[in-house]
Amino acid sequence: MNLHATPSFLKPTTLLLTTTLMSILIQSPNSLPTTLLTHPISTHLRFDSLSLSAASSDFGGIVHSHPSAVFLPSSPSDITSLLRLSHFSPHPFTISARGLGHSTRGQAQASAGIVINMPSLDSSITVTTDGMFVDAGGERMWIDVLRETLRYGLTPKSWTDYLYLTLGGTLSNGGISGQAFLHGPQISNVHELDIITGKGEMVISCSESANPDLFFSVLGGLGQFGIITRARIALENAPKSVRWMRLMYTDFDLFTKDQELLISIKAEGEGWRLNYVEGSLLMEHSLKSNWRSPFFSEKDLKRIKKLAYGNEGVIYCLEASFYYDYHHGMNFSRADKTQMDQDIEELLRKLRFVSGFAFRNDVTYMSFLNRVHDGELKLRAMGLWDVPHPWLNLLVSKSNIMDFYIGVLKGIILKTSKSMGPILVYPTKRSKWDERMSTAIPDEEVFYSIGILLSSEMNDLEHLENQNAEILKFCDQQGLNYKQYLPHYTSMEDWKKHFGKKWERFVEMKSRYDPKAILSPGQNIFTHPVDELCDLSDH
Repeated sequence: MNLHATPSFLKPTTLLLTTTLMSILIQSPNSLPTTLLTHPISTHLRFDSLSLSAASSDFGGIVHSHPSAVFLPSSPSDITSLLRLSHFSPHPFTISARGLGHSTRGQAQASAGIVINMPSLDSSITVTTDGMFVDAGGERMWIDVLRETLRYGLTPKSWTDYLYLTLGGTLSNGGISGQAFLHGPQISNVHELDIITGKGEMVISCSESANPDLFFSVLGGLGQFGIITRARIALENAPKSVRWMRLMYTDFDLFTKDQELLISIKAEGEGWRLNYVEGSLLMEHSLKSNWRSPFFSEKDLKRIKKLAYGNEGVIYCLEASFYYDYHHGMNFSRADKTQMDQDIEELLRKLRFVSGFAFRNDVTYMSFLNRVHDGELKLRAMGLWDVPHPWLNLLVSKSNIMDFYIGVLKGIILKTSKSMGPILVYPTKRSKWDERMSTAIPDEEVFYSIGILLSSEMNDLEHLENQNAEILKFCDQQGLNYKQYLPHYTSMEDWKKHFGKKWERFVEMKSRYDPKAILSPGQNIFTHPVDELCDLSDH
């Protein structure tokens, strides 16, 4: 084989340019190579201002990088062709896969490159009941997967709080919520992946046993090694109902210790199980617009607000949810529910929340998992959804959580911030994460997921950005054991520090699967081809 031969798909075509291709050449910017613009897949390119504008924005509303074109694939093979064209071009163009644009820092953008509109694939979702798994395209939303699996009385095990995200998006980051202490993040519940690498290679059915290097690199790999076009997700029997509890605390130390207790014990009985533990700060000034507020009645909200007022404007909400009455299980009788009630009451007596401030709702499983969407609709109606979201997500070790509370939550946020949005604080377990995956997490068995999910609703974006910088500065100066989740850095040194001992492996996998640094430029990790990066580091 002549390794230096021009690939057949790049050789000049003998076909005359069609009117469509001539139109593309006229519309397109000079930054895209002629080999792309004259290739049959060029008919999937869009250059209109509406398409480009949509691809240059995201949920964060902070970064706006304009691509040269948007690509609407009809099949994974279209994506393969696009990536091969870039990889073999003398002047490769960057490519980013975009799902629903829920990134907050331009991670799915591609300045002067091409953004792939993944929902254009619109692939099927297939449930296999015997094997207890579901196959779905990387562009499919988790809410679609849930609806389809529930038709068979089955469900994925691990979730994010918001379900209108794509599989490819969350699996490229981690995917965590209150179930992670039990089942691990979403990336710990994947059997197989179909992946298109940065070299345009379609690798089918990657798994722990087949192409494991690529499989584990892509999971939590921030889109740096390949584009996920299919994922096979583990399933379990789905519950029909959820006992949804919220317990109020005025003491942060008791709040965290009770969460740690819940994730350390086996809380289950005949037909029920504790499946979800999360915590959040409820601030007096933002109770009305908090995503989580619809849980409470107006009467309860007034009581909670009064409690917060007497506690320096904040209280701590522990959220525990018990799944019960499972599909494909034994009939969940009235006696079983009575026993469950007694067992949960006995468990609650071990916790130290404020007396009289335990709230409960029994809801359907679908209603529980889709709870944030209800909050979204409320915020949209109030005009508070499409605003800048300078979110900061951190993973902080258990041994540092009180330092974080004193220095950050109390010393910075509660002291200065009047912005709206949830602040999440809940523990999970390192042992539920696979070390072979790319995701960087604190080196301690129990660590906390911190989501500072504030919105800029009062033209205070600069203040919130400065606040985030102050938080990170505090964590670094105090030497806290922490990592950014959904990380955002602007220098190679910061990325090296973030990945730590995984960095060398990360670079090796980049060199193997995307050596020209074509994929996901919006992450700002590799701004040069990997061989140039090595040359730069030698000088």
